Amino acid sequence: MLKDEKGQAIVLLVVCVFFWGSVFPLAKVALAGLSPLALAVWRFLIAVLCLGFYQWRWGQAWPSLRLGHYVVVAIAGIVGIGGFNLGLFSGLEHTSAANAALIMALSPLVTSLLAAALARRPLSGLQWLSLVCCLAGVSLVLTQGHFRQLHLSRGDGDMLLAMLAWCFYTLSCQWLGKVVGPVQLTLATMISGCLALLLAALAQGDSLSLFSLGPKVLLVVLYIGLFATVASYLLWVRGVQQLGAERASLFFNLVPVFAALVALLLGQPLTLVQLAGMAVVLAGLTLPRWWPALGLPVRS
Repeated sequence: MLKDEKGQAIVLLVVCVFFWGSVFPLAKVALAGLSPLALAVWRFLIAVLCLGFYQWRWGQAWPSLRLGHYVVVAIAGIVGIGGFNLGLFSGLEHTSAANAALIMALSPLVTSLLAAALARRPLSGLQWLSLVCCLAGVSLVLTQGHFRQLHLSRGDGDMLLAMLAWCFYTLSCQWLGKVVGPVQLTLATMISGCLALLLAALAQGDSLSLFSLGPKVLLVVLYIGLFATVASYLLWVRGVQQLGAERASLFFNLVPVFAALVALLLGQPLTLVQLAGMAVVLAGLTLPRWWPALGLPVRS
């Protein structure tokens, strides 16, 4: 029975990270008909409606929260949902799906580093080595192998900001998760983030109409909202419950792999430098796992 549950959790998490990875190349298709702001608005309008129905039909009762909790929820939603998705889709207008996914793959490591800094906890030798390895891989891709010519494109810069916004969201949710359930917390932050995105779109005069879109773009928007947002989140929560957060986090490393595969299927180019950088980053992200398994020395 336990083996069946573990196998089920692995399948759920692989499907989940496939949905997340596919967002990067598919969003470039959607951006042919929508602005980054409009795409972000529709992604979370769909998500809020679906998760709202889920919470109403199967969710737990809403907990009583203090005003301070709601303020943190609102800030987490505005930055982590609104800011992250605006940076994500703006970045994808000006950089490749492979570059974007590779930068986002750093988020678990950067989140751990920020958490250690906030707790004033020194990093271990493996964490430092992992950080250097990951930065080397990303630098390889961003400079196309010419390290002396480090220059961030607008798209790569937007993706770095999006990645930092997601790290802030993750840390905020770790604190809020002590008082709010996971589905309730996600719904609340999505509502605040979606409202912020909607107000920004109206202020800028961005068109939110879907009637002028072709069927291809419309299907991609629905896919991102339903599968890459609602379904992936619910699969992630279920997988974490069955496998544990620590083991589940390892599956996030597959996001750039799936992004690259879907990009190739869609005919989007992938260079040897991007493949090499991806391999270096994945090695760095998983280094704390495989280094001790090889019997190599570990220093704190």
